[in-house]
Amino acid sequence: MLSGVKASKTRSDPGIILNRKNFLEKDNKTSDFLHIGNKLLSWYGKNARDLPFRQTKDPYKIWICEIVFQQTRISQGLNHYNNFIKRFPDVKTLAEAEENEVLLYWKGLGYYSRAINIHKASQQIMNDYHGVFPADYEEILKLKGVGKYTAAAISSICFDGKMPAVDGNFYRVLSRIFADDFDISNSRAFSYFSQLAGFVMPENVGDFNQAMMDLGSEICKPKNPLCSECPVNDDCLAFSLNKTSDYPVKTKKVKASDLSLKYYFVHRNGQFLIRQRKDDFIWKKLFEFPTAISAELEPFIKGVKTVTHKLTHKNLTIEISSVEIDSEAVWNRFTSENEYTITDLEASHEKSFPKPLENYIQNSLKD
Repeated sequence: MLSGVKASKTRSDPGIILNRKNFLEKDNKTSDFLHIGNKLLSWYGKNARDLPFRQTKDPYKIWICEIVFQQTRISQGLNHYNNFIKRFPDVKTLAEAEENEVLLYWKGLGYYSRAINIHKASQQIMNDYHGVFPADYEEILKLKGVGKYTAAAISSICFDGKMPAVDGNFYRVLSRIFADDFDISNSRAFSYFSQLAGFVMPENVGDFNQAMMDLGSEICKPKNPLCSECPVNDDCLAFSLNKTSDYPVKTKKVKASDLSLKYYFVHRNGQFLIRQRKDDFIWKKLFEFPTAISAELEPFIKGVKTVTHKLTHKNLTIEISSVEIDSEAVWNRFTSENEYTITDLEASHEKSFPKPLENYIQNSLKD
């Protein structure tokens, strides 16, 4: 049981009641919780996942891995990370690359704005820091697309910084350890759990941050946590209360909005038309089909397919009309009057498309 934190009954009593909610609202300054962090370090030393980016302190590689795995599981993103690092082994190589090539090597990871941001940030490093990755937390934060979590992770792992890398794993682990019902959807959650982390954080913050990542992803899972295998289950108040499923507390849920899109797959003899999206809405800088056609092309519509797709905060309904033009004159006229790129199946592999459109291309031209 956590020293300094009291419950009114024992774990065996189903009527157990805590005498406090938000841990930081109480006076716990005299309580010692550093032993929890030290337990985590000991566990991490024996059980750390063997990952390629764990073998380096290169801030560039740590930065790329943190961005890659923000929205992607390790098992799903590892090959993407390895391929990306192989093609862009350092900041200079990435900064000098064409944006479309960076997007191509990001293909399959989704959230393409991340790729655009790391490309811009690499150019920042070359221009503002003479090609040397900044070591200071505040300077790392200035890089395009880098938030507090990523900056803390890079700073602590590579430069012995002392900031906790607070993310969903921290929210989950700490809220359960302290049975703390502070709402993680609250705008102050990052600050609150950063302060809470300070109670358990040992001197070696880099390894502590990585230990929390591993614990949160491998053991203290959102559902069905493996509490019997947890190295700090003796110190976990939620476990002692048999209430791990109650934490973390999140009351606000962002409701996904509905969005309808309409495309025309204009094609002739294995070739089809595409254009690159702008960077002011979803699917930034990815390629897409025409969104409108002239009246002259309407008789060539051969069929319509509707697909659905989910983004983080949007439910998409996408209508795609197949426009198969058998007239060379009509094809030439439409392509000359509009700023579209003519491509084919093989060449399209060198472009990055939204997943629903990529699937449509493969299914339409696979024969």
